[in-house]
Amino acid sequence: MTRPFNPADPHATPMADGHPYRVERRVLAGVPCLLELPPEGQPLRGLCVVYHGAWANKEGKLGVYAALTAAGVGVVLPDSALHGERQADTPPGLNAREYVWESVRRTVAEAPALRAALDEAFGPLPVDAVGSSMGGYVVLTLAHLGGLRRAAALITSGVWKEPEVERPELRAFLEAHRPNTHAAGLPPTPLLLASGDSDPTFPLAAHHAPTAAALGAAYAAAGCPQAFTAATFAGVGHYTSRHMRDAAMAFLRAE
Repeated sequence: MTRPFNPADPHATPMADGHPYRVERRVLAGVPCLLELPPEGQPLRGLCVVYHGAWANKEGKLGVYAALTAAGVGVVLPDSALHGERQADTPPGLNAREYVWESVRRTVAEAPALRAALDEAFGPLPVDAVGSSMGGYVVLTLAHLGGLRRAAALITSGVWKEPEVERPELRAFLEAHRPNTHAAGLPPTPLLLASGDSDPTFPLAAHHAPTAAALGAAYAAAGCPQAFTAATFAGVGHYTSRHMRDAAMAFLRAE
């Protein structure tokens, strides 16, 4: 149903930085997703998939990156495997670290089907990805596999030393995709690595520093050092701060 409205006082809608956007729920390739989209009739020029952290869900990222919609970018918020609406899929017997990495492994494995479903829904568009913590593991792996326009990995690590992970399929995943070992596979995808300098989960010296060093060397060796950016945020612990989010959005908006 179409209803007239007063252009001087239009329908109340979700807003980001003064710009309206709309929210839809869809299941794409079996993955429950929330979509933040420009208003009806405004074209999409790209998509950004946002991957949440462990023990979180898609709803926790609602509105965080919605300002991208003002630039014609649709924001895709999936529930990662074994999270949110998908917790019932969790196999028995996983310890806490195996639960995280089984989620990462499954989320990465289903990413091509999710991309195909997005192509079917919106047409082929450039796709960016941003992920925090566990979501950062996903984004670093997808950047390694290729196909992203830009990638932002926040409050995460490329060290991937996981002594508590014993399952063979998870050990194989770690060995195949560990960023600090396979850094040469990430260029030339533009990549932002951002961390808080007070993060107790990923202390800077043990995680951000070696990851930034490995990735920086790989991008320099590939002849595109400008495509890699490492940033730290003073006083920020294990969370995506507003300034970190704003830096990620500025990075994702770049051409």
